[in-house]
Amino acid sequence: MDLDAFVTAHYPEWEQLRALSGRRTLSGAEADELLDLYQRAATHLSLVRSAAPDPTVVQYLSTVLAKARTASLRRRTMTWSRLGDFAVRDLPAVLYRTRRWWICTALANVVVAVVLGVWVARNPAVQTSFISPEAAQQLVNHDFRHYYSEYGGADFAARVWTNNAWVAAVCIAFGVLGFPIVWMLWNNVLNVGVQGGIMVSYGHGGDFFGLILPHGILELTAVFVAAGCGLRLFWSWVEPGARSRADAMAHEGRSIVVVALGLIGVLLVSGAIEAFVTPSSLPTWARIGIGVLAEIAFLAYVFVLGRRAVAAGFTGDLRDADQSATRPVSA
Repeated sequence: MDLDAFVTAHYPEWEQLRALSGRRTLSGAEADELLDLYQRAATHLSLVRSAAPDPTVVQYLSTVLAKARTASLRRRTMTWSRLGDFAVRDLPAVLYRTRRWWICTALANVVVAVVLGVWVARNPAVQTSFISPEAAQQLVNHDFRHYYSEYGGADFAARVWTNNAWVAAVCIAFGVLGFPIVWMLWNNVLNVGVQGGIMVSYGHGGDFFGLILPHGILELTAVFVAAGCGLRLFWSWVEPGARSRADAMAHEGRSIVVVALGLIGVLLVSGAIEAFVTPSSLPTWARIGIGVLAEIAFLAYVFVLGRRAVAAGFTGDLRDADQSATRPVSA
């Protein structure tokens, strides 16, 4: 092959392909031309590689073809309207559709925490099985309150946000296994119940609830949402219904990614409350009131916007055009 003559003969086609690949919109004729030129350039690249593998020409054609491939696929970019759909349709739809899972998860955990806390508060022998009397005194008189003012507000908010986001991510990532979520929730309940029981038994129940409720209501709700959705993913392969297990898990898995992204914002709010409201000098009723208002706002978001989104046919899953093909199944 005379490489110079080959390049001279076909270079205008390659440049035309590169020009078409750089346009934001194409007419029907231009789109057909792009695909035709792409196929021919791919053949040219194969010929060059086999007959005269010049590195410069191979690199040039590879770059042109890669750009043309991207242009032919026309990957969609995130727009403000798409972000708006995510915030007012996709996320609330998933939260509303999975509400039974995370509400039941929340109720079960709260009941277990209260029972455990009462048991610890009424039985000093049980307390000493978890923590020594000296450590209990340190917790009650110093550590519990000092924890919320140990770091600067912004730094503490970042730490709390990162930690809680990690907990939520673990719930979602290991949701398909089921047991890791139950184990994580039990450890969380055990920690809250034991600390709360000890604080109450030493006469510091007001400090405990005054410091944990402002941020804890929304924070624990986010954790329960993540856990509930993770358990829903686990159940999708245990009992897939009319769908195949692969299709059921794919559907729930895609939806749970929406929850993971949405909880980033929820946990950012709870982290800010924990960093700036919980340790503040506001009266206890005001601090708890802020936490309650944040929780009411979240629930209104789920049960108002979510109900509307589900009624309109949104599920939080990818649009049909973005999903892979699925096999028909009998009902």
